[in-house]
Amino acid sequence: MNPKRKVKISPPGQIAAGPRSIQSVARAIWEETHVGRGVKTLFKINQPQGFDCPSCAWPDPDPKNVSKIAEYCENGAKAVAWESGYKRITPSFFEQFSVKELVEKSDHWLEKQGRLTQPMVLEENASHYSPISWDAAFSMIAKKLHELENPDQAIFYTSGRTSNEAAFLYQCFVRQFGTNNLPDCSNMCHEASGKALSETLGIGKASVILDDIRHADLLLVLGQNPGTNAPRMLTAMEQLKKNGGKIISVNPLPETGLIQFRNPQKPWEWLGKPTTLHDLHLQVKVNGDLPLLKAMLKLLLEADKKNKGKILDHAFIAENTSGHEALFQHLEACNLNELIAASGLSENQVREAVQMLAENKNIIIAWAMGITQHRNAENTIREIVNLLLLKGSIGRKGAGTLPVRGHSNVQGDRTMGIWEKMPDAFLDKLGKAFDFNPPRQHGVHAVGAVQAMATGQAKVFFGMGGNFVLAAPDTNKVFEGMRQCDLTVHVSTKLNRSHLVHGKTALILPCLGRTESDITAKGPQFVSTEDTAGRIRMSSGDLEPASGELKSEVGIICGLAREVLGRENPTDWEGMAADYDVIREKIEAVIPGFDDYNEKIRVPGGFYLPNGAREGIFNTTDNKAQFTVNLLSNRQSSKIPFILMTVRSHDQFNTTVYGYDDRYRGIQNSREVVMMHREDMKNTGCQTGDLVKITSVFEGEKRVLEGFQVVPYDISRGCLAVYFPEGNVLVALNNKSDESHCPASKYIEVFLEKMKA
Repeated sequence: MNPKRKVKISPPGQIAAGPRSIQSVARAIWEETHVGRGVKTLFKINQPQGFDCPSCAWPDPDPKNVSKIAEYCENGAKAVAWESGYKRITPSFFEQFSVKELVEKSDHWLEKQGRLTQPMVLEENASHYSPISWDAAFSMIAKKLHELENPDQAIFYTSGRTSNEAAFLYQCFVRQFGTNNLPDCSNMCHEASGKALSETLGIGKASVILDDIRHADLLLVLGQNPGTNAPRMLTAMEQLKKNGGKIISVNPLPETGLIQFRNPQKPWEWLGKPTTLHDLHLQVKVNGDLPLLKAMLKLLLEADKKNKGKILDHAFIAENTSGHEALFQHLEACNLNELIAASGLSENQVREAVQMLAENKNIIIAWAMGITQHRNAENTIREIVNLLLLKGSIGRKGAGTLPVRGHSNVQGDRTMGIWEKMPDAFLDKLGKAFDFNPPRQHGVHAVGAVQAMATGQAKVFFGMGGNFVLAAPDTNKVFEGMRQCDLTVHVSTKLNRSHLVHGKTALILPCLGRTESDITAKGPQFVSTEDTAGRIRMSSGDLEPASGELKSEVGIICGLAREVLGRENPTDWEGMAADYDVIREKIEAVIPGFDDYNEKIRVPGGFYLPNGAREGIFNTTDNKAQFTVNLLSNRQSSKIPFILMTVRSHDQFNTTVYGYDDRYRGIQNSREVVMMHREDMKNTGCQTGDLVKITSVFEGEKRVLEGFQVVPYDISRGCLAVYFPEGNVLVALNNKSDESHCPASKYIEVFLEKMKA
């Protein structure tokens, strides 16, 4: 078996961003769009009167601090160029290519073909997609939904790109239809963060804002690669370092974005010495974070005793927390040597980190999917909270929790009610505002959606954005489930794999992009989004739409809702489709924190939602922050030699692959690679470029990935890494956290064997 693309290897990068980032952006604009159109659009990204970047959810500076030149990163610029490109997919494209032919194309090639321009349908047993009118598409969907035995046989998925207004209407329509089956991308990334933070601090969001980072004494970055997944975070880290703060990075791989940084917005700094970011790198084993945190807590307690109570914030603990006695007893019983060994670090490394913690007061801990996508994710996040609480680093300037959300409005979607188990208080207000009785039975999460489709319990899948078949775990089971559906529908801007792994009948509904103008009978409209720090801001595109046939997400939802729910339904879908202020009035009536929404959203920079933990108010059962006791997890079997995790390349965003090069890791021309320590290569008889077979085993069931090329890399011994989404085929559907059901895509127990040439 030969690889589709032969990998090329160069030394990993040592400096993030800088002029090479500028070059990469320029190349993307040149390849994807007209230069004038592309440059004009870049000047609008994340500006007060512009549009919110369709890439990550990293917060913007306050309007007075927004760069007049550029407030975006390399991947944000690529996302905008990707969306605003000049290529178009018209009906003639689908006449040229059958679905069978398109399935053979790479995911990069599919999205590279350009913007979708017209609704398309794949009739049952047809070989090609063909054009369909919007009215006919809505009618087809309504007919299929009405034929279901009950509303719970339909799945309504949401990606993190959907605006607040569209998300609010979407969940309202779905609940009026009669189900809470509202899985979203949060189920697959930060669901564990929301669960653990809500339980311990009373709110499942970050307790810091962007300005807090530069005021921090110490920033811990766990299981996150900001250089690739949230590059604008590097600017905030640069400010922290210039103010005298320190950074500890914790990751099984050394990541360029945590080593050194040149600010691409400051060309006068490109010469000379770059900013050194991390002061200490702790290269843990995969999932070594929890034993590391536990070891640090134990050593902090010991240091506090030796220093007569001067290390921990005992006044804060006594006044604002519950449960510290049980935690202290648990930590005293833990074996320090065993914890350090489980982390994969040396005792000196752990003690060095503890010394930095002991010496500093204002501490922020940031994390992403390297922490959340584990079977014990909630335990690890609760241990993060334990550490911050011991130091009194919650509810004060420059201190707190920072779960870094990965998509532009994934947090806003949840605030708007996109969740399969919204609380009764929300449902009561929703029912009152729209004069109906919302269903109370909890719906399915993302993993449950796959299970429901695979077992025939779900017959219709509707995707509001995203690329679910590649984003979800256990790729083969996702494919199987989709193909058993009677109807699959996807609201999209570009062609992707989800359109080709379809139900008996399939629809593609093309929508406006974030960069494009949205004009209704009432005139130009804007939407809003929520960032990682809980700030709501407006977003207004101004490019001419890629096609006159495109509808906004709001327009699609309102048109579909009217067709499905009937003319007698009292909701003013037409009025909301024409005037988004009407939607925001309804949001204000239902969701706390949105008082005077239409007024406040028009203020440059928007407004922050209430955040109890940020203010030192804990909305828990006893109104105090909760210390917790968290146990370590055991492996399935010590006989399984490797732990594999999935990672993203620098040239991708979520499932969208912009190219085949990972500049920071020095891996070019192929994504079908497995990163492996040189000693592990030697022990398995592998050399650079050898093809291997990777087999995951979970609950007795095997999953196989073949023909991947071995790349030597500085990764912890016994650990492997492959790219997402290619590695999802190895993630068993039941390999997930027990509490939030988040897929354990960062902890896959595997065998690896060299294949014959």
